[in-house]
Amino acid sequence: MEISCWVVFFSIFLCLFASGSSSIENFHQAFPIVEPDPGHTKLRLSREGLEAIERITTPIAAVAVIGPYRSGKSFLLNQLLSLSCYEGFGVGHMRDTKTKGIWVWGTPIELDIDGVRTSVFYLDTEGFESIGKSNVYDDRIFALATVMSSVLIYNLPETIREADISRLSFAVELAEEFYGRVKGQDIAFEPAKLLWLIQRDFLQGKSVQEMVDEALRHVPNNDGDKNIELVNQIRDSLAVMGDNSTAFSLPQPHLQRTKLCDMNDGELDPMYVKKREQLKELVAGKIRPKIVQGKHLNGKEFVTFLEQILEALNKGEIPSTGSLVEVFNKGILERCLKLYNDRMARLHLPVSEQHLQDTHQSSRDGAMQAFDEQHFGRHHAKKSVEQLDEEIEKVYKNFIMANEYQSSKLCEALYTNCEEKMDQLQVLRLPSMAKFNAGFLHCNQSFEQECVGPSKTNYERRMKKMLGKSHSLFIKEYNHRLFNWLVAFALVMVVVGRFIIKFILIEIGAWILFIFLETYTRMFWSAESLYYNPVWHVIVSTWEALVYSPFLDLDRWAIPVGVILAMLILYWRCYGRRKHGSRWLLPLYNNHKSGPNRPRSD
Repeated sequence: MEISCWVVFFSIFLCLFASGSSSIENFHQAFPIVEPDPGHTKLRLSREGLEAIERITTPIAAVAVIGPYRSGKSFLLNQLLSLSCYEGFGVGHMRDTKTKGIWVWGTPIELDIDGVRTSVFYLDTEGFESIGKSNVYDDRIFALATVMSSVLIYNLPETIREADISRLSFAVELAEEFYGRVKGQDIAFEPAKLLWLIQRDFLQGKSVQEMVDEALRHVPNNDGDKNIELVNQIRDSLAVMGDNSTAFSLPQPHLQRTKLCDMNDGELDPMYVKKREQLKELVAGKIRPKIVQGKHLNGKEFVTFLEQILEALNKGEIPSTGSLVEVFNKGILERCLKLYNDRMARLHLPVSEQHLQDTHQSSRDGAMQAFDEQHFGRHHAKKSVEQLDEEIEKVYKNFIMANEYQSSKLCEALYTNCEEKMDQLQVLRLPSMAKFNAGFLHCNQSFEQECVGPSKTNYERRMKKMLGKSHSLFIKEYNHRLFNWLVAFALVMVVVGRFIIKFILIEIGAWILFIFLETYTRMFWSAESLYYNPVWHVIVSTWEALVYSPFLDLDRWAIPVGVILAMLILYWRCYGRRKHGSRWLLPLYNNHKSGPNRPRSD
């Protein structure tokens, strides 16, 4: 008992494992790839059928049959595939439609098309005008079949009705949007080639091509009826499609249509069999691999393409070519936006506003030109162009903000450096107008050259105000500090001439300078008039020449120079007089009373 329970459990486990991990083993059957939603208004993908397509690694083409329900589409597909009704697509004889959504035959036909090994799938679609469906649902089926297929067989019984032409409005819009690209260029998307297939009981009278031409001929519209005008527009567009559409007639295979599935070719009408074979050749000659965005699609790419199309067709209340244009142009739009980004990213921010605007304009023109060369869709592409323009403007605004930030950051750093430089020049140990002017000029020039961008104007005003204030403050303090330095210098030279070098002329000159600065200027000149006196200008010029020049900055080298001079004086005091004596051209202090030969006193 225990063993049997374990066997049952193990068997159930194996079944569950197999069902959960295995894929379809028999692809020689029909699978649904698109199914209606519960409301029968929109479409959804069926994973079962997609698996049959995803396994294909070669380029794919699809042949789809569309038309009214109960018009023999499934039987026709079985005939094209050389399958019986019991092998191929299900054929119904009741009033309700047999096929729901879109079905695919799981085993593709392998063809060599222009040297390209191509896997051709045949698609069966749900018929139009069946009971319990909305027109929007039929439009979605028609639209999806039109976009998916390479050859679209429009299967019509007996004749072409006005409603049959109206249903081609989407195909016409699609052709107008995507077809007719410049020859010789890679086309992003080519709609299906339309094959008018009219099945009728008689072959006499007008040919099928004449019937199509007559159906596409303008209908008089003297009353201005909008519906007639719309159908006339569709007629015009279908006529323009030219070699993209073909007409073919096919007689009825047998009078007893309910028994067609039980008949072989020997029992069918010989004319039908002959025309059927011609139809196979015609369809095979029109098949081309599906091209999307310049490349052939394999199985997985075809499924991805189908998912995108279905999402676009389900987006609105009614399917539209505009939604398809957006899907196809999405990748191109992203590439063009990246092209704009890459060109703008070459800028080394900050830059001037004019330069940024010029670069933006040239980058935008390049992106728009690339989009114009690559996009597809004539009328509805305008929305994609507007979207690209909006995205470019968003990126441009980000670059404007980044440029403003970088400009402010750079100009603030330059302003701060100049402000610190001006503060340092205010407190020079040895005041020098020439050095201040040189620093002032350097700050001004470096700011003008290096500060760029939208913040420059604002910082220029701040810079001008700061430099003007620093210059006024320096001028105000300069004369006063120089006067004090000269007084201190005179006193120092008095001490040096008196006690260190003992040059009487140096001491006398220092006293004259000191007396002049402290007495004569106070007695005869005011402080303000002193600074405008020519004598003071001579003193200032001499001071400037000594303190600062392009070759020597005494303010920087004052301490080293002072130390060297002190060492030289000490050396001379200690060793120079002993070695060289006291032969000087200048008069020195010579106190004979304190000399070595002074007589001793009691």
